[in-house]
Amino acid sequence: MSKRYIYLMGLITLLAFPLPSMLWMHYFEGMDYADFFQVKNFKSIPILYGLEFGIVYAYIAILLLKAPIFDRIPLKFEHAIKAMNLNYIDGFFLSLCAGVGEEILFRSGMQYYAGIWITSLFFIAIHGYFSIKKPLMSLYGMVVLPFILIISIGFNHFGLWFSISAHFAYDIVLMYAIISDKSSSSTNNR
Repeated sequence: MSKRYIYLMGLITLLAFPLPSMLWMHYFEGMDYADFFQVKNFKSIPILYGLEFGIVYAYIAILLLKAPIFDRIPLKFEHAIKAMNLNYIDGFFLSLCAGVGEEILFRSGMQYYAGIWITSLFFIAIHGYFSIKKPLMSLYGMVVLPFILIISIGFNHFGLWFSISAHFAYDIVLMYAIISDKSSSSTNNR
């Protein structure tokens, strides 16, 4: 997979994912774009809370993923990140794209209609973390589900920018951990 393709997918997530929610809310709910993007709520406190929560939960997830049972579960995202040969700048870019694009689509759009639980379960399911064929994969879904539920609730209390910053922080900590692990593994194998 080329870097150009990876960056294209990141840009699609960042720019195209928000479009359906933004247009739907504007044309069918009469919401103006400033309200949709919660421009008035773009404040440091919710963003800092989100960053803090995302970082702390990512480290909790990393600790949980070190449990022996997870050795038997091939985590797709981990293999994909290692296979793409990402560096830290790539990880930052992709984390930012996912945090912004996915949170706008799911929190500002889908959650408005489907509520916290359905949106959170759907979010986990489309990422492939619930599997009937591979029940052990669902264990990772159970690790991530509380995080997604909390950022969904946080969206209602602190706003969109809390959710975006929490998602970004979670992704970047995991991404950097995987990139660092890959770098140290390749250095140790020389």
